[in-house]
Amino acid sequence: MQHVVADARIAEEIGYAGAWNTENRAEPFLPLALAAEHTGRIELGPSVAIAFARTPMTVAYTALDLQRYSGGRFVLGLGSQIRPHVERRFSMPWSRPAARMREFVQALRAIWTAWETGERLEHRGEFYTHTLMTPNFTPPANPHGPPRVFLAAVGPHMLRTAGEVADGLLAHPFLTERYLREIVVPTLARARGTLDGFEIGLSPFVAFDDADVEAVRRQISFYGSTPAYRPVLELHGWGELQTELNRLSKQGRWDDMVPLVDDDVLHAMCVVGTTEQVAGELRRRYAGVAQRIRFNRPGETPSPERFADLVAALRD
Repeated sequence: MQHVVADARIAEEIGYAGAWNTENRAEPFLPLALAAEHTGRIELGPSVAIAFARTPMTVAYTALDLQRYSGGRFVLGLGSQIRPHVERRFSMPWSRPAARMREFVQALRAIWTAWETGERLEHRGEFYTHTLMTPNFTPPANPHGPPRVFLAAVGPHMLRTAGEVADGLLAHPFLTERYLREIVVPTLARARGTLDGFEIGLSPFVAFDDADVEAVRRQISFYGSTPAYRPVLELHGWGELQTELNRLSKQGRWDDMVPLVDDDVLHAMCVVGTTEQVAGELRRRYAGVAQRIRFNRPGETPSPERFADLVAALRD
């Protein structure tokens, strides 16, 4: 909260197209209200808010409020998280995450439609039921309409869900160019029939110095321990790395995990070099595939100014 106003203003001045807030150590939506108040152009959204920690109705109100307050600049980014966090951190139900997420978005749209048109709210699903809405609880008309919904996805089931019900994908940074081109894009295209009007947003790791490289290597080792992300490694023949990282993580041996991420794995997920080299390689890997790109440097979140030269290089 103490940094969001300055960061959002700087991002807009530098020329970013949007700014995202992540639900890791803080609430994802509240800072965006401040960012909306102090900017006038850039899009704003959570990347991502944890859907299953909430209900479609609570998210529908918050998202519509932020869409209204930002003047139509809000993008709702949602993710599922993994079972231990949903059940043991948020104390919420978990089952069939792709099917649950599909219905979550469908319920959101049903609620927004009822508010917009005055039609009876009648969503009855496997996971969510929303059938009560009276005038006293109906928000006033929103001239900007409901926000677009982007979903986070890695595996094929959630990718299909994103293609079926979302307006865009927020790809996980634990991603390679090969996995993007061979798995992500074809899966989305099969689910939608066409990718026209659908946006793919990437969050690739970037590194300009040795400290960046080591921070990325550590983050990859952490992500790689998660079974849900194993398909990315398996595509490259690195499946056993996930097994070993998972084993060490269960023993709390976080430092021992880092050296297991060799340079081949690192460079498949991270672009390393000078500003000009990073910009050129990002273009080579992702031009014509992604519509959005965000620079990911693990650790303490740097100011948007850190990437000002990279923004300029990519916009040239």
